[in-house]
Amino acid sequence: MTSDKASRSFEDSLSNPMNGGEIVLQALRDNAVEHIFGYPGAAVLPIYDEIFQQDDIKHYLVRHEQGAGHAAQGYARSTGKVGVMLVTSGPGVTNAITPLQDALADSTPIVCLCGQVPTTLIGTDAFQECDTVGITRPCTKYNILVNHIDDLAKSIHLAFKVATSGRPGPVLVDMPKDVLFASGEYVLPDAVPSHAHYRPAVQDDHNAIRSAVALMTKARRPALYIGGGVTNAGPEAWRLLRTFAELTNVPVTSTLMGFGAYPASGSNWLQMAGEPGSHAANRAIRDCDLLIAVGARLDGLITQDPDVRSPCSRTIQVDIDAAAINKRVPVDIGIQGNASHVLAEMIQTWNSLSDVPDRSRLQNWWAQIDGWRAQKSYPREPVGEAITPQHVLERLHALTKMYDPIVTAEMGQQISVAQIFGFERPNRFITSGGLATMGFGLPAALGAQIANPGRLVIAVTGDASVQTTIKELSSAIQHQAPIKIFILRGEHPGGLRGAGQVSDRKNRTHAYWASVPDFAELAKAYGALGLRCEKRSELDPMIEEMIESGRSFVDTRPGSVIRAIS
Repeated sequence: MTSDKASRSFEDSLSNPMNGGEIVLQALRDNAVEHIFGYPGAAVLPIYDEIFQQDDIKHYLVRHEQGAGHAAQGYARSTGKVGVMLVTSGPGVTNAITPLQDALADSTPIVCLCGQVPTTLIGTDAFQECDTVGITRPCTKYNILVNHIDDLAKSIHLAFKVATSGRPGPVLVDMPKDVLFASGEYVLPDAVPSHAHYRPAVQDDHNAIRSAVALMTKARRPALYIGGGVTNAGPEAWRLLRTFAELTNVPVTSTLMGFGAYPASGSNWLQMAGEPGSHAANRAIRDCDLLIAVGARLDGLITQDPDVRSPCSRTIQVDIDAAAINKRVPVDIGIQGNASHVLAEMIQTWNSLSDVPDRSRLQNWWAQIDGWRAQKSYPREPVGEAITPQHVLERLHALTKMYDPIVTAEMGQQISVAQIFGFERPNRFITSGGLATMGFGLPAALGAQIANPGRLVIAVTGDASVQTTIKELSSAIQHQAPIKIFILRGEHPGGLRGAGQVSDRKNRTHAYWASVPDFAELAKAYGALGLRCEKRSELDPMIEEMIESGRSFVDTRPGSVIRAIS
C-alpha cells in the first residue's frame, strides 16, 4: 500500500514544502524510476527515512557500493532505462568510482545520488568527507554539488536529462546532509531545461550522408562495423540496421557492445572483430575498400594498427558524439548523429538512387568471405574426458538459447562467451567492454534480473573475477533474484592467461591463485544452490537443474580462457 507521502501531488508541495528526502523520492518518481540500488550511511539517512515510508520505489540493499553501481549498469543495459545508485559520503563515493568509470567507458546511463557532509564542513577534512565533485569529474559525464534545497529537484531532473541525451553516461549528484534535512520547493522535470552542452546534433548532415551512400555504391569490398551506439539508439535503430544490411548486402561485424543489434543467425554476420575476433571479421576489416562504422569508436582493440588495413580503403564513421569521430582513425566522411536517424536517411537515399547498384558487384567479395568463414577461427581442445571451457560454454549455449537468456560476463570470460554464444537481440550480452572490470558480471546479473524478473539471467565468470564481488550473492538471495552463476575455474586471472602473460610452467607467477575456495560449498553457505561438475557426463543434467532451479546457482569446473586465432 502506497503511503500518503508517496502520493503527494505537485500542487501539495507548493503549499507544503518538502524536505530533502521527500524531494529526492518525488524526483525519482517523476523520472519513472521504480528500482534503486544502494547502501546506507549517515549522510543519506534523510533519503532512507523516506524510502522506508513508501513502497512504490523499491530499494535493493547491496553489500558494497561497487555492487550497487554494477547492478545499476546491468539494470540500464538490459532495459535501456536509467539505472540509479544511492551511496553515502566519503568511502561510499570512492567505492563507486569503478562502476562510474565503467559506465562512462561503455556509455551506460546511470545516476549516482550520493551524500555529502554538511555545507558548513565542506573543505574542513570532516569525518567521511572527500572532494566528491573533484574525484568524480573525470569518470562522469556530468556532476554537480547541490548547495541549496531549492536546487535539489532541479539537479536531479537535470541528471536524468544529461544521462540519457546524446551519448549516454553516468551523472552524479552530490547532496550535503544539511540540504537533505532542509525544506524547500519542488519543481517538475519539464521546468528544467537540458544543459546546452549536452544537446547533441539532431539535424543530420544530409550532404555527408549523400556522399557516404555514393561511396557505398562504388565499393566492391565494403564492411559494416557496428558498436554500442546502435544498441543505445533503441529498437528502431536495430530494425533499420537489419534493413540496411539486407538492402546493401554488406557483411556485418561488431564490437562487444554491439552484439545482438544484428542477429547472429543473419546471413551477413561475421561475428566479432578485433584481436579475439573471428578470422572472417578481421580479414574483412583488413581487406575492405570501404569500412562503415556506425556507433563504434574504432578503439584500440579493433584498430591497434590502422596501417595493416588495405591502403585503398576508406572509412565512414557515424557517431552521436562528435569527439569520437576522427579520434583514433582518420575518416573520409564523419557523420554526427543518432544511429537510427542516420540509418533511416541512408536507406532513403539508397532507395532514391536512379541507378541502384547491382548486388552482383559484391559476388567476388562474398566468395572471399565465405572462404574465410570456412576456416576455423577458434581452436577446440581435444574432447577426451577433460571438461574444457569451450565444451562447457557450447553446452550452456545449446541448452539455454531457447530461453533467450541475458548473459553477463567480465574480463576473463567475456571473450569466451562472445566467441561461442550467438545473440539474436541486443541487451542480451552485458559485459564490461571498455574498462574490462573484474567482478562486473555477478552484480550486473543482479540488476538485470531485478529489471527482468521472468527471464533467465546467467553470470559467466571465473574463479578470480567472482571473488571480487561474491558478496553480492547475499544480495541476490535476500531479494529473491534467482541469478545463475557459472564459474569456470582456472586458478588464474583468465584475461592474463588469455593474453599469454601467465606461465603454465611449474614455476608459477604471482598471478596464480594458491588458494581457491570450494564455490559450491560457499554458495550453500550463502543459502544458494551449489553444484560442482567434474565429469562431462554430469554437465548437461546440472545445466538443466540450474535452469529449473528457482534459486541462485554456482557451478565450478576446471578450465582456461579460450584463445582466438585472428
